[in-house]
Amino acid sequence: MTVEDEIQFERDGHVARVWLNRPWKKNCVTVPILDRLDEIITEVDEDPELRVLVVRGRGGTFCSGFDLDSLKAEYVGKSNAIDVAVKSAKVCDRLYSMKTPSVAVLEGHVTAGGFEIMISCDFAISADDAKIGDFHIRRALFGGAGPIYRVPRMIGIRKTKELMLTGKLLSGVEAAEFGLINLSAPAGELDATVEEFIGNLTDKSPFTMWLTKMTIDRSLDADTQSLMVMEHLAVGVALNSDDANEGVSAFLEKREPKWQGR
Repeated sequence: MTVEDEIQFERDGHVARVWLNRPWKKNCVTVPILDRLDEIITEVDEDPELRVLVVRGRGGTFCSGFDLDSLKAEYVGKSNAIDVAVKSAKVCDRLYSMKTPSVAVLEGHVTAGGFEIMISCDFAISADDAKIGDFHIRRALFGGAGPIYRVPRMIGIRKTKELMLTGKLLSGVEAAEFGLINLSAPAGELDATVEEFIGNLTDKSPFTMWLTKMTIDRSLDADTQSLMVMEHLAVGVALNSDDANEGVSAFLEKREPKWQGR
């Protein structure tokens, strides 16, 4: 199989869909798969027709992490071990920082590197019976793509320690209660739940979506006064956009807006 077979990219109207496709290995990732994901992120952000990225796994599972056969052969006990962490962190941060909002759809195992991909997406929707957790500590490994700086911001220090130091796995229901994901649904209702959720993203101005997402992403990394300045500037940028003009005009004229993405 080629890397394009192992990570499949589809366009569906305003929706970009990425499928991890190694179900015989619970969709574990490799460096070539991460490189291809990085390319896809750029493709999605450069396509004005695409307004949301959905990341999912084939075969009823999301992703069980990095391919341990590859990790053992190429990185464990070797001087280049840090390279895989640098690569994983770079790609996950690109996913987190991309202009287009992203949604992880969780089934089966969502562990280790799969957990890191999930926390790098803007939203996560899970089947009730998914198995979600950092998991690295169970193999005496350390997650290199976000757990120590993404997860505490989502669920707080104590819950993060509970998750990472025990290696416990949460169901979708438990992960929603932890505040780690947005929604959990019975497996048979997952697809409908996802489509309803992304419908609330694709009908919005892509320009204002990017502006709002970018500023929220910075909201825990600066003092209030600095954030107020950023907020003032963002308001000015938004009010001077074509989409703001269209949004206000459409409301006053009682019609649906036609976004230009600028």
